[in-house]
Amino acid sequence: MKLNADFTRRVVVRPEDYAWVDSPASGVQRMMLDRIGDEVARATSLVRFAPNSQFDAHSHGGGEEFLVLEGVFSDEHADYPAGSYVRNPIGTAHTPHIGPEGATILVKLHQFDPEDTEQKVIDTRVAAFLPGAAPGLSVLPLHTVPGESVALVRWAPGTRFAAHRHWGGEEIFVLEGVFQDEHGDYPAGSWLRSPHQSEHAPFSEEGCLIYVKTGHLPMQEAA
Repeated sequence: MKLNADFTRRVVVRPEDYAWVDSPASGVQRMMLDRIGDEVARATSLVRFAPNSQFDAHSHGGGEEFLVLEGVFSDEHADYPAGSYVRNPIGTAHTPHIGPEGATILVKLHQFDPEDTEQKVIDTRVAAFLPGAAPGLSVLPLHTVPGESVALVRWAPGTRFAAHRHWGGEEIFVLEGVFQDEHGDYPAGSWLRSPHQSEHAPFSEEGCLIYVKTGHLPMQEAA
């Protein structure tokens, strides 16, 4: 399966575009954002777990990165409430289970560099944001390695950022509010992927909180 596999093209998915599909596990649905492969795939997805659902034990052959959007995601290691950012590098394993309130996560699979071996959990609800690169911006760095930088960025109402170009591309998921640029408005739940050397001038009239990853996208369509 190939979905949004041409990394030279800009992609936007808003909540009204969602099409949830059942996964092989009972009570688990996916909204696929991009995917290269079948059940084992390089994938970016929203995954929705029904209350009290289970997922089989599995290892992460290409690594796993996720951000808990709603509810509580759990495994044998810990409980991860909404706002938890988790990285499980190549070779790690777990058996997820979900409590009575269910859970929704944004997850990226098979996208780790083999040398990126740091396992981490960050509670973004209590972590300290730092001043950003423009007035009205604050940043919570989540992970940085060569070729990849991940952060949460909070935009105060009325914040504008200068036009800039994305070396290695940029990927955004809007967590709160409305993110904007000259191409359109992106409410909470929107996913944007902009290719290498793309350019825009972002702003937010009402304010927003976004997950943003930069520098990580291939510079050509997947074979």
